[in-house]
Amino acid sequence: MNKLFFVLVASVAATGGLWLSKQLNQDAAPPETNATVFQTSRPMPSLELLDQTGAGFTQEGFLNRWTLVFFGFTHCPDVCPTTLFLLTQVKKTLVDLDSPEQPHITMVSVDPTRDTPEQLANYLPHFGENITGLTGDISKIQALTQELGVAYSYTPDNNGGYTVDHTASIFLVSPAAELKAVFTTPHDAQSIATDYRIILKHYAP
Repeated sequence: MNKLFFVLVASVAATGGLWLSKQLNQDAAPPETNATVFQTSRPMPSLELLDQTGAGFTQEGFLNRWTLVFFGFTHCPDVCPTTLFLLTQVKKTLVDLDSPEQPHITMVSVDPTRDTPEQLANYLPHFGENITGLTGDISKIQALTQELGVAYSYTPDNNGGYTVDHTASIFLVSPAAELKAVFTTPHDAQSIATDYRIILKHYAP
């Protein structure tokens, strides 16, 4: 990847970060949750990505189930595997809920050059079953991250490769394919599970 690409992505990331900050200020967290819960309808933006089987995935893929979404990459040394493990713990805490209310986990790659569907298919089962991984054209990823306010940037390393710095927030998407809440860092599995139950009870569509 060339230097211009790194600069362009950093610019997109900065714009996204400002957008997210604005939204979080507009929709203050209800006093009984640590999450930012959006009171108004916020449909998920249009997207055209691929899942780990190579099948196409659009915003309609979020319909009819609750989904916890985060952005990461398979070469991530710490934050991404930690987040995946945390989200599987959240799911285990919520196993008493009816099946339609139990959240699905989806990871969107911010490193689509290396994260092919095959790479995601090999990586995600290490953290549990039925986790969806999404990848695709870099322009499609950028469009989605900018709409959601997810900041990310590429940093060259000393081995001729690169790493990716990215927003670690977790997004909750409702069965109506609408952004319902954002869990910002630091994350705690029990806290997220507790807030999730509150959202289902008081703020579900």
